[in-house]
Amino acid sequence: MPPPTANNNRKIGINDLRADKGGDPDRYRRLLLPDDDDLINQVLSHDNQRRSILTSLESLRSQSSNLQKNVIAPKKKAGEEVPSDVLEQLKEWKAEMATLSNQLKGVERERNDTLTKINDIIEANSSGSTISTDADTSVNTNATENTSSSSITNTLEQETSTEHQQQQQQQQQQLPLLSAEQIKTIPPERILNINVGVLGHVDTGKTSLVKTLSSVLSTAALDKSKQSRARGITLDLGFSAFLLPLPEQLRGEQQTISNSNNASSDNNESESNSSDKKKKKKKSGSNNSRGVGGSRSSNSNLDQKYDLLQVTLVDCPGHASLIRTIIGGAQIIDMVLLVVDATKGMQTQTAECLVIAEMTTRNLIVVLNKIDMFPENEREERVQLAEKRIRMALRGTKIFEDAKMVGISACVGGEKVAAVGDGGGLIGGGTGSVTTTNAHGEVAGTNNIHGLLDVLQSQMRAPNRDARPSPERFHFAVDHCFPIKGQGTVLTGTCLSGSARPNDMVEFPTLATQKKIKGLQMFRRKANIIQQGDRAGICVSNFDAKLMERGTIASPGTIKLIHGAIAVVRKVRFFKGQLNSGGKFHVSVGHQTVMATVTFWGAREIARQVEREQESQQQQMASNGNAPILGKSSLGGTADLAGLPRLKFDWNQDFLHQDNYLESIPVSDDVLTSQVETSKDGDSQPPLHWARLEFLTPVYCPMDSLVIGSRLDTEVNANACRLAFSGRLVERYDERQDNGRLKSYTKKEKVGRCCRLGDPYRRSDDNKLVRYEIFGTDLFKKETNMSQFVGLLIETDSGDVGSIQSSFGSSGKFRVHFPAGTGLKEGDSLYLRFKRYANDPRKAIHQDGTLPQARIGSRVDPPVKKKKKKNGSNNADEQSSTKNGAVGEIEKLKGDILENGKSPMAIVSGLFTMADDISKHKGRKVVAVTTEEEGSIHGSFGKMGKVKVSFENGVSAEVGSRVKMLAA
Repeated sequence: MPPPTANNNRKIGINDLRADKGGDPDRYRRLLLPDDDDLINQVLSHDNQRRSILTSLESLRSQSSNLQKNVIAPKKKAGEEVPSDVLEQLKEWKAEMATLSNQLKGVERERNDTLTKINDIIEANSSGSTISTDADTSVNTNATENTSSSSITNTLEQETSTEHQQQQQQQQQQLPLLSAEQIKTIPPERILNINVGVLGHVDTGKTSLVKTLSSVLSTAALDKSKQSRARGITLDLGFSAFLLPLPEQLRGEQQTISNSNNASSDNNESESNSSDKKKKKKKSGSNNSRGVGGSRSSNSNLDQKYDLLQVTLVDCPGHASLIRTIIGGAQIIDMVLLVVDATKGMQTQTAECLVIAEMTTRNLIVVLNKIDMFPENEREERVQLAEKRIRMALRGTKIFEDAKMVGISACVGGEKVAAVGDGGGLIGGGTGSVTTTNAHGEVAGTNNIHGLLDVLQSQMRAPNRDARPSPERFHFAVDHCFPIKGQGTVLTGTCLSGSARPNDMVEFPTLATQKKIKGLQMFRRKANIIQQGDRAGICVSNFDAKLMERGTIASPGTIKLIHGAIAVVRKVRFFKGQLNSGGKFHVSVGHQTVMATVTFWGAREIARQVEREQESQQQQMASNGNAPILGKSSLGGTADLAGLPRLKFDWNQDFLHQDNYLESIPVSDDVLTSQVETSKDGDSQPPLHWARLEFLTPVYCPMDSLVIGSRLDTEVNANACRLAFSGRLVERYDERQDNGRLKSYTKKEKVGRCCRLGDPYRRSDDNKLVRYEIFGTDLFKKETNMSQFVGLLIETDSGDVGSIQSSFGSSGKFRVHFPAGTGLKEGDSLYLRFKRYANDPRKAIHQDGTLPQARIGSRVDPPVKKKKKKNGSNNADEQSSTKNGAVGEIEKLKGDILENGKSPMAIVSGLFTMADDISKHKGRKVVAVTTEEEGSIHGSFGKMGKVKVSFENGVSAEVGSRVKMLAA
């Protein structure tokens, strides 16, 4: 900047007189008359007073803001009364601030008057001579600070670097970028904004590429912070943009917009009278009441709605320790430029950026930077080899394996020269163009930027936007916040959903306060409305910029503080660790990253639910003219792109308990085969799960937001993916209220055995011999109260189902009834299967099965009761003659099965009574009536008159068959 002279009309500012700002007051004293040299001291004295007052005023403002944030706001939110002494203190501070403000105005007035007098004297004494100074000077600070503007345009332009302002007068015609003068006549609402994330490993030249392309810079573009410049790396998100004509492939593409609430009506509303506003507001409200599924919509070509395309570049850090910032920036993008160092290929953070891109977009371009590092005679071959290696790595992402690649040099000789140097390196119409080109028409210091722009334009796709004005659903992601003297506080960020206009009220959820929108700006010009996808600045008044660095503002009451949430999640394929229930993860929601305890469950149930939900959504989209479901809470960071379906959580549904995340659903489980997801090369995708997120620090976020779970405590240099899972918030969860509502159960099984069979029956429908009643044991202890188990279902190995009827005896045995009969044998297993809910304090038993329909049958040969003789006989011959031809029944088969498949021994009842001496009949012949197999009595079995009958060749007769004792 030239020194102040009479010829160039440069007025002396306060910094020209301040030695601490590089000024030289002694030089200007020599230009004044001896009687006037005290004016310099007066100006400096006034400036010192001004700065002292500003310091006191800022201190009071900070104390007042802290009091409101930490004391008053929590009291009001809790419905408690604010103490009177607190209100009195706040009142005193406000009165003191008002007094200091008046004093400040008086001191500034005196300082400015004295400065004007000095300039007039020097101008009169100089007679056209130049006022020389060795120090760099600046414009009058007070004049700049007190200049009132009707828009935020002039104040935001002060954020642009001096280098850019000097270069804006030059224009490079070789590139298809537009200058600011070319778009002055185009309303901001006629410019389509697409957010492009610039991701990659540290030191790959991302900021150099951004500087090369950008024509409009934002608050933190090009590593403006001192820390970034000192360390030589990007530490924070940077925002910049350039404008292009609307690409040909976008002109014919369609975007769903509302018939009644279109952009033209929004632009004209500010010019209509109050009655027209009321009519439009009423009409808008009626349409919004239809909801997402019922809104009337139509398709409009983009060239009918937009004239230009603005590409907003989101410059993300590349260092591993800044992954939180990368995740936050990636969730507000529509597409990705993945910058790769062509000389190094894929690196650790490159892979993590690929995973983030896979969650947030379906449109990616790989930029191979630093191709100038290859020898010129080998460059083409080396670039092709680098592309081949990157292509192999992209195959693992499934959706980016066909991504476009382009080799460039954003800054020949090294990106640090372009990123933080004072010289050129910028291109782009009207802002920072480089004046020289080489023989091939390329911009000096770069390589193949034309090729990159051609690929970028060819890959542009119409973004998914909700173009309906929806102030009741306004969500805005704030990435920077700073004060502007005389204007208020400016919040820069991206509109995630809904719309906003000047004079709308917005809420700062984390501060429990609301402010009115004073003004809006897009593309450095005043705007009447901002909608989903717009990059904008919002000006509010009476707000301390120090209270908010990043966060979300929204329509009042739309974002609540949540302590926990239920989400549908999917594991990242490249994460090698285990996802254990109860483990702690870093969970990122928008720009917030907090610790959360995560519990996984429901893999089997969610697989069955997905197909039903997808069919319902397809029907809804068909009824909406195949338009996408609108109203989501994010842009690129939408859970739709992360492969997470929109599901409703049913609190009444039963879920099988899982200890950890299931890597795959067991084939034995009854899961729909259509829900076994596979990728293009046949690899299975990790299954969807329900997850309970319990935040250690409560967060403010809307439902349906994308969340990303990470293990950021992993060693940075471990060369492993730290991103664990992605998810969609579905339902709020409060442990105090909702813990008992979750119906998670574990399966239980007890095994007993059949100890006795009931009477045999011949079933009528299939003529099969069955038992309708059996007796079991080994399920319960003898002291067990059986009344609580009566009615529970019992299953057999063959699938027969019965129910417990009562206890049997006092030793823990029980009676089971089978309505359809069972072919059970003594000793066979009985199963009591049930489930028990984890949150049930009573630990009650629950069963889902039902009894089968009854199948009747007829009883087979009921045993005949024998009359006891009044006068018993001890004569062996009399007993022998009495037992000739006696008939009994096989109760059990014993012994190891013979080679012919028959049993060697049978237990027979009914041949003798308890009073008979069975030892005297040992060896007597017995024959099975049905099979005519002959055996002999081996001895007694117990004390109930039963005997053991051995069959030399085995017996094949079934249990229940009759046997006959032959004559001795």
